[in-house]
Amino acid sequence: MRSNNRPAPAPLAEAVREDARRALREDVGSGDVSAELLPESAPAAAVVVAREACVLCGRDWFEEVFRALDARIAVRWRVAEGEAAQAGGVVCGLRGPARGLLSGERAALNFLQLLSGVATRTREMAAAIEGSAATLLDTRKTLPGLRQAQKYAVRVGGGTNHRMGLYDAILLKENHIAAAGGVREALEAASGAEANLPVTVEVRNLDELAEALGAGARWVMLDNFPLGQLAAAVRERARLRRSDAILEASGGIGPENIAAVAATGVDRISCGALTKNIRACDFSMRLMP
Repeated sequence: MRSNNRPAPAPLAEAVREDARRALREDVGSGDVSAELLPESAPAAAVVVAREACVLCGRDWFEEVFRALDARIAVRWRVAEGEAAQAGGVVCGLRGPARGLLSGERAALNFLQLLSGVATRTREMAAAIEGSAATLLDTRKTLPGLRQAQKYAVRVGGGTNHRMGLYDAILLKENHIAAAGGVREALEAASGAEANLPVTVEVRNLDELAEALGAGARWVMLDNFPLGQLAAAVRERARLRRSDAILEASGGIGPENIAAVAATGVDRISCGALTKNIRACDFSMRLMP
């Protein structure tokens, strides 16, 4: 049964505040010794420019960094969250005390570049399977401490979140199955869990798939199945008349092969590359004369 002391996911607004303050503690520390050379009340204006085309994401984190430093800093956006930013285009303008603008520059841009990178990659992969029956899912392969932020960016990019952590869904992976004594045994153990928690079981081959479906599995993760095996798994589900069972492809999936994976007829495609192998988008902030 689910323990009463398992933490619930933090609301997104709380995660934004915590992320921004943690980033500032890391970067500013006891004080920005460079910015403190400037007059305390000196005003400044700046713009943020996208150096490459991308999907803009992370505006709340960007704003929260400056809000935490100096409430007098105002941000005016020219590109909406989730919209395309053009290479060389201005995405926002800022006004406020120069010290605050300079102290927050790197932490704010770090959030913008990371989350835009996640959203851009997700948008690319979601577009590749548009028109298929498959749904694109993320995983728990996120940067430590930034899961809420990265999973938010996946949603902005057009993907869907898998479980947030170990507390909100049951996923019986290879080691759980080994410890339980087999696929059927692991599923039987999960049957006593909280009724509203989804249960997914991982299988490595068609024999384990048949065992899982025969034991009543409602969601099966096909781990590192080649394309031919994925198609065979879909046929096996039909043969066993288990159209109610969800089949999820996982492992070794990227922009180069996701369309082919979707074409096999699977229902879900989970991809750790959405949040793990991320190339940050390039932004720069320039103070105006």
